[in-house]
Amino acid sequence: MNFRSVAKLVDEALLIEAQAAKEAGMLGYMARVLVQATMPHKKIEGDVFKRKNGAFSLAMVAHPEVGLPYGTYPRVLLAWMTTEAVKTKNHILVLGPTLSGFMNFLGLIPTGGRWGTIHPLRDRMKRLLTCSISCVYEDDTRGISAGFRMSIAKEYLLWWDPQRPEQAALWNSTITLSKDFYDEIIDRPVPIDMRAFQTLKRSPMALDIYCWLTYRMSYLKQKTEIPWAALQAQFGAGYPETVQGLRSFKWNFLKHLRAVQVIYPEAKLSEEETGLLLKPSKPHIPLLPNI
Repeated sequence: MNFRSVAKLVDEALLIEAQAAKEAGMLGYMARVLVQATMPHKKIEGDVFKRKNGAFSLAMVAHPEVGLPYGTYPRVLLAWMTTEAVKTKNHILVLGPTLSGFMNFLGLIPTGGRWGTIHPLRDRMKRLLTCSISCVYEDDTRGISAGFRMSIAKEYLLWWDPQRPEQAALWNSTITLSKDFYDEIIDRPVPIDMRAFQTLKRSPMALDIYCWLTYRMSYLKQKTEIPWAALQAQFGAGYPETVQGLRSFKWNFLKHLRAVQVIYPEAKLSEEETGLLLKPSKPHIPLLPNI
């Protein structure tokens, strides 16, 4: 990370500290189920993706002709979807009449062409909205076994012309969340500062770490060390389960963790030989009892 990157993160951190997210109109939310276990960081082969966090495991299943969601865009979309559902208390989300207007809401500049933003956004949006999620909780010590399966969207209708992002369509584009997913994301969603999310959005792992840390710190009551192997199972998509793979994951995780700590300096933690030691800290945004 170079000096300019660090300086920009520090500037953003000072702005975030200067005004509460709610007062600034930048209070957002993230789906808790995808904070506990994360989506792929990069494009992967196959139609099934698995993550594990202790007794909790998650599997994402893709439409075989569309593929799995990955990278930054699905995370930004998911934060927007969760925030809109919480604020409107409606499972039908209105994206607006123009593609450029919606992308501005996401903090993206609409650009076409091979290296532009429009095609990747539409592709990742289809991947996210057509996949389903299965969650299993297995606690052998307490004899608890539970699970559920849900689709993310019941339907979606995108009327935009990608060749003319500024042109208004005849109808608003909409996403209709499935009832199960809607109920899940409005039940204790994880509060986030959207300014922090925008600052960290270049890195899927940094976004995942930020959401996880502020959620974990909201209920942490005592020092807890999380083994590096457990963190790799939760965050380390694409790293082989070998000594070298764990070493590579740890290096990359700590690099992105440092960027998150600039935005969220209240997080008290330390790097240990065997794992990451978390200490009770003020969450970046406290969980709200009444949303």
